[in-house]
Amino acid sequence: MKDYFAAPDATILLLDSEAIMRAGLRDALDSAGYLVVTAGDLGDAVNRLSEIRPDLLITRPYINSMPGRTAADYLRTKHNGLPVLIVSGYLDEERINTQNTIEEFYTFPKPFGRDEFLTKVREVLAAVRKKT
Repeated sequence: MKDYFAAPDATILLLDSEAIMRAGLRDALDSAGYLVVTAGDLGDAVNRLSEIRPDLLITRPYINSMPGRTAADYLRTKHNGLPVLIVSGYLDEERINTQNTIEEFYTFPKPFGRDEFLTKVREVLAAVRKKT
């Protein structure tokens, strides 16, 4: 059972323009004890960054027809060093390898199950914390 009075393990900004995906990912992250703040578009995400200092940004390859990488890079100008995890079914092996070489920029290809997703989030957060 989740301890609602315990401090969250990490704060995650979840940027996804699709409400169904946003809700599903938020549910998984909430159940794992993360504090999740959601945004449906880039402007919303910028507003959230004025309120919180997330440990991780999770987004997709396209946000309202804008490349997710472009959105992530812009958000990183607002929060220097913000680690990014892009989840996508559209990334080929070459793009995954290229994006994984960018500091604190991670990719995770779909399809994936809830447990696989949460494992990846834990791995990324552990890698980020190890660097600090």
